[in-house]
Amino acid sequence: MAVYTDINEHDLKAFLAQYDAGELLSYKGIAEGVENSNFLLHTSKFPLILTLYEKRVEKSDLPFFLGLMHHLSERGLNCPLPLPRQDGELLGELSGRPAALISFLEGMWLRKPEAQHCREVGAALARMHIAGEGFELTRPNALSLEGWQILWAKSEARADEVDEGLEAEIGAELDVLATHWPKELPAGVIHADLFPDNVFFLGDQLSGLIDFYFACNDLLVYDLSICLNSWCFEKDGAYNITKGKAMIEGYQSVRPLSAAEIEALPILCRGSALRFFLTRLYDWLTTPAGALVVKKDPLEYLKKLRFHRAVTNASEYGLIA
Repeated sequence: MAVYTDINEHDLKAFLAQYDAGELLSYKGIAEGVENSNFLLHTSKFPLILTLYEKRVEKSDLPFFLGLMHHLSERGLNCPLPLPRQDGELLGELSGRPAALISFLEGMWLRKPEAQHCREVGAALARMHIAGEGFELTRPNALSLEGWQILWAKSEARADEVDEGLEAEIGAELDVLATHWPKELPAGVIHADLFPDNVFFLGDQLSGLIDFYFACNDLLVYDLSICLNSWCFEKDGAYNITKGKAMIEGYQSVRPLSAAEIEALPILCRGSALRFFLTRLYDWLTTPAGALVVKKDPLEYLKKLRFHRAVTNASEYGLIA
């Protein structure tokens, strides 16, 4: 569920009056997402998404996120666009939370993506990487090597409660990644969370990318590794090489990978699998019973991590040189 902070009609109308958005006709909470409270508004002018940024999102990061959406949209990427207030600011406050109005993007996310959808996602990701060039604000990736160590330190002592032997396995994995993590690869703005529920389609046509609240500066091909993990595994844990091949081909049709990026892909896939394993593990161990957040099984990403550990060459992901 994605409504952690409730709002009332009186406060919402006062908030809306700060924008050139028309009169409020109706609003309802959107029961998806895990980070923020989201509402769909219908006004006399157009539909809008209202986002209240919860405590897991740093207020100091919001200019980066909102500015990035403007930057990408101006360069032709289909993504939601923050609506400015009448004073020109993109950020306001509602119910004690930082809040923004975002344009409504038509489409639905796919529950069962096929290879052709993965190809479109790969191409859209590459277009985003190119469109991100020249964005002046920067934000380091808080969920990279150093961030993983911090998360692991908070979970390590109880890790074997989730899977026997996990403490030793993940400790060793962190050591390997710290030793072999690539550094001299093309970098820029990445989405960092392009899961299926953050990509909208109209039929089989990709209509846009959403939810840029993990976006940061990092290696571009690391973003592709996140997508391979989130789009190209089946529910039984098996890697679908047909989907992987389509996604990589889609990406390379817009932005060809360098030889060094291709060589680094297996270690980057291990890293992105570990990143989502660790955040899920931390939530699994610390989220109290009855909390609004739905805990996600960390073992899903442990299986993916073990798959990547056995990969010896990027061709095993479907990449054809």
